[in-house]
Amino acid sequence: MSEQKRLLFLGAPGVGKGTYAGPLSQLWNIPTISTGDLLRANVKKETELGKKAREYMDRGALVPDDLVTQMVADRLREADAAEGFILDGFPRTLAQAEALHEILSRQDQALTGVINIDVTRDVIIKRLTGRRVCPQCGANYNVNTNLTPKKEGYCDACAAALMQRSDDNEETIKKRLQIYEEQTAPLIDFYRRTGLLRTITALGEIDEIVGMIRSAAEWKQ
Repeated sequence: MSEQKRLLFLGAPGVGKGTYAGPLSQLWNIPTISTGDLLRANVKKETELGKKAREYMDRGALVPDDLVTQMVADRLREADAAEGFILDGFPRTLAQAEALHEILSRQDQALTGVINIDVTRDVIIKRLTGRRVCPQCGANYNVNTNLTPKKEGYCDACAAALMQRSDDNEETIKKRLQIYEEQTAPLIDFYRRTGLLRTITALGEIDEIVGMIRSAAEWKQ
């Protein structure tokens, strides 16, 4: 039986955390747990947490830490996460990192690795301004990379017209990067001190970067 992977992917918006997590989730047969997906799922299902979160989301406010943390705690207790997981988007702050440690400790678990995916600011801006999303099936494409659709402007999977997210403009992206530097980048030093951190420079083909992350996640001191 292979060793469990309980991983955290760190990195600024646009570095490709979700892109690289997908094939690794399939390889290791463990779920990727994204806070964005959790929020949307809870709101859609109208759970108690989802109703509370929606009140903040509807007025454009950040969902409080305690609500997000509870959603993550509930998700980590589900059966498919028992053999491992990849966290994408949580924790975002030192307070959330401490909360995650407590959640896992209560389950007699701990992270096995933290992968810091590193890309320059210019590359991130180019990637995010080129991102296109299918509103129907959620598939992602990018007009500035090799992830272009076969037919320009349309989804390969369902042929729906692609759209650009409203926040994928340069001004908004720079604000998001600033927030990342202020709130989330300190986690790099936090996890470096634990000995769990491995940094990957995510330049190259997707398969190549996935292979680098896999090697980092399986590396032993």
